This record gives sequence, C-alpha cells and structure tokens, in this order.
Amino acid sequence: MPTISMFYGILIRMFFNDVERHHRPHIHADYQGQVGTYAIDDGMLLAGSLPPAKHKLVVAWIEIHQDDLRADWDLAMNGKLPFPIKGLDQ
Repeated sequence: MPTISMFYGILIRMFFNDVERHHRPHIHADYQGQVGTYAIDDGMLLAGSLPPAKHKLVVAWIEIHQDDLRADWDLAMNGKLPFPIKGLDQ
C-alpha cells in the first residue's frame, strides 16, 4: 500500500484493488497507529477513527484534492502506482 501523501504526522495511503470491504473509492489515513478509512467522493469516514483535529484535516485535504484522488484511484485499480499528492503543509 503506497503512501501518497504526508502532512502534520498523518500518512495517507491507497490500497491496490481494495473495493470489496468498503465498496467505494477511498483512502486510509494513519496517525500514530490510529487509522481512518475515508471516501474520496465526500470525505465520509467509512471505518476506524482519528483524533478530531486530524479528522478535520483529512476531510479538508480530501475536498481540496478530489480530482487528484480520483485519478490515483483509477491508477491503483488498474494495478499502477498512484502519484504523490501534496499535503496541507506544503
């Protein structure tokens, strides 16, 4: 699972061929061992949790980068490496 972004201690990852469990395009956000799975289209938390402040950062980042995330999702679903995406602190 490649890391596609990092900001404020949060790692954003995208699994290859990972639709069976969550059934929609999504990312995994990891902060100090806590993991939240977020839908790309609306930033909805699908599973897990993050601290409230980190959750808000991830949701804002998803909103800013939806087009990039959709493009990366298409790459990942076709077995290709997704491109890195800038974090909020860059």
